[in-house]
Amino acid sequence: MVTKKEHGMKRPVVGIIGNSHLINDQYPAHAGGTMNSEAVAQVSGCMPLVIPPDPRLVSVDELMEVCDGFVLTGGRPNVHPEEYGEEWTEAHGAHDRYRDGITLPLVRACVERGQPFFGICRGFQEVNVAMGGTLYPEIRDLPGRMNHRMPPDGTIEEKFALRHKVTLSERGVFHRLFGATEVMTNTLHGQGIKTPGRRIVIDGHAPDGTPEAIYVEGAKGFTLSVQWHPEWDAANDPVSRPLFQAFGDAVRDWARGKHTDLLKSA
Repeated sequence: MVTKKEHGMKRPVVGIIGNSHLINDQYPAHAGGTMNSEAVAQVSGCMPLVIPPDPRLVSVDELMEVCDGFVLTGGRPNVHPEEYGEEWTEAHGAHDRYRDGITLPLVRACVERGQPFFGICRGFQEVNVAMGGTLYPEIRDLPGRMNHRMPPDGTIEEKFALRHKVTLSERGVFHRLFGATEVMTNTLHGQGIKTPGRRIVIDGHAPDGTPEAIYVEGAKGFTLSVQWHPEWDAANDPVSRPLFQAFGDAVRDWARGKHTDLLKSA
């Protein structure tokens, strides 16, 4: 367990983008999954801080001053298709325009400034859209694609179980991080990248060709993002652990006034 202070230094703060929920069908709440906070605190070694995803309550500038890094979490609502130039249809599913109003400008500001962020599932898709990319509304409807959605039945362990491999670019940043060109991951998403945004490098694919791992080319800070959910069992999973450890190292570097460039590290 990471203590509040490590070697006399305060832990850097990681803002975890929350989601909007309705408790008992009537009480509105902002919340973040416990496993996200656990991964940030116990594996990244940072202090987790859940952020209300609403630009009426917080601003990007304020968040970047308070937090040293960000986790763009998964979430049931999708990025609204108007954010990438398409009209909404029922296939696009539920959306959260308030979260769009925080995360998309936050990604662009972090890329410009070099401040680290880690995109997960919806967060992965937000990074692509923020950089000008587009999304498919439903991956499983495409010819030759598998169903990447969360299994409707079973225990939470069964829903987050490893389900397919991801093949990584030879000598790419994810290959160097994992020490392998193939890893096993879970899969709990309906949408996926259609066209990559400007500077978005697709560094890993599922067996059906779905993009699963990306980063922003030329960014000064940590921008790794994945389509799966590495926060599940992050302390023990051999793929999740190095992701959150590398993110924590990047956040600590930022807090000390340095940049972490994984693209140049061995």
